[in-house]
Amino acid sequence: MAENWFCLRSQPKHEHIAAAHLAQLPEIEVYLPRLRFKRSTRQGPAWFTEALFPSYLFARFDLESSLRRVHHARGVIGIVHFGDQWPCVPDQAIEELRARVGSDAVHVIPDEPVPGEKVVISGGPFHELEAVVTRLLPARARIAVLLEFLGRQTMVEVPVTSVVRQKNARSL
Repeated sequence: MAENWFCLRSQPKHEHIAAAHLAQLPEIEVYLPRLRFKRSTRQGPAWFTEALFPSYLFARFDLESSLRRVHHARGVIGIVHFGDQWPCVPDQAIEELRARVGSDAVHVIPDEPVPGEKVVISGGPFHELEAVVTRLLPARARIAVLLEFLGRQTMVEVPVTSVVRQKNARSL
């Protein structure tokens, strides 16, 4: 029995469901690298967890004996293949992913802004306004930001929990 890593396709936004069902099957090892990050919403910043590779996950199994069980697991659409070729993912690639993402398969993207960084205010009357962090005020868990409001630049203090780093600010 030759166990190899394979790339599996899941239903959109169901990677975690497929991984959970596959993990219950004997002799199948599952790896689903995910990212946890803060994103701006109308109600304020919220934490989101998404698959590093949307709609894909990895599983290690013997192709001959487990193909049918893996293919029909809940949440799985199929195993990536090209005609009658079933490419294996090298063990080294999975180990490198584990080394970068972490042993628990969830990589948390830090959300603490630094002076000079662009942020987006999330929730409240300044929702969706862009600002630049000028300084951190750790004693009160607030930050001072410079934003352009009504045609002029204004310095404002806001809770650090009400801003999202601009690269994570995709609004919903």
